[in-house]
Amino acid sequence: MNPPVDAPAATRVRRFGTAERWVHRTTAVLMGVCVLTAACLYLPEPAQLVGRRALVVTVHEWAGLALPVPLLAGLASRALRSDLRLLNRFGPHDGVWLRAALRRDRRDEARPAGKFNAGQKIYAAWIAGATLVMLGTGLIMWFTHLTPLVWRTGATFVHDWLALTIGIVLAGHIGMALADPEARRGMRTGLVSREWAERRHALWRR
Repeated sequence: MNPPVDAPAATRVRRFGTAERWVHRTTAVLMGVCVLTAACLYLPEPAQLVGRRALVVTVHEWAGLALPVPLLAGLASRALRSDLRLLNRFGPHDGVWLRAALRRDRRDEARPAGKFNAGQKIYAAWIAGATLVMLGTGLIMWFTHLTPLVWRTGATFVHDWLALTIGIVLAGHIGMALADPEARRGMRTGLVSREWAERRHALWRR
C-alpha cells in the first residue's frame, strides 16, 4: 500500500532534487513534441488532421535539436551528476535483478536495487544512445547539401526505424510509470515513502 500524499514528513525520503525533476520534465516535453510531430509527418490520419506540413517539420527539427539541452544545462547540478554516475555503474546486484526479471520473478527481495534498478540503467543508456543517433541522422537529413545521397538515404532509413523503436520503448516506459504511483510521486515532488524506498531500492536506503 502506498501512503497518502499528505503522509507525515518523517515517513518520506528525498529521492530527486529540483534539477533532476526539471531535466526529466523538459526532456519529456521535447521528446513528446518529437514523437507527436513525427506521427503527423508519417501517419496519414494525423497528417490530414493537422496539415501545415512545413510548420510541423520545423517544430520537429528544432525540438529534436533542443533535446540534449536540458541534460547539458542540468550538468551544473551536483545531484544530477551524481545520479548520472549511478546510472552508468553496474554492480553484481544488477545481474541478480536482471535474472529475476527474465524469470518474471516480481518479488522485491528477488530484485535488489540501488537508487536505480538494472532496468532503469539499461533504459537510460539506450535512450541516451538512441537520442544521439537520432540527432546525428536528423542533421544529415536537415542539411542535405552537405552530404552525399547515399548518406542521406542511410540516415533516413535509420532515423525512421529508430523512431518507431523509440516510440515503442517510450510507451513501455510510460506504462511502467503508470503502474507505480510512488515512483511518479518521486519524480513529481522529489519525495517517496520510506517504506517504498526500503522495499524497492533497499541498497540505496542502506
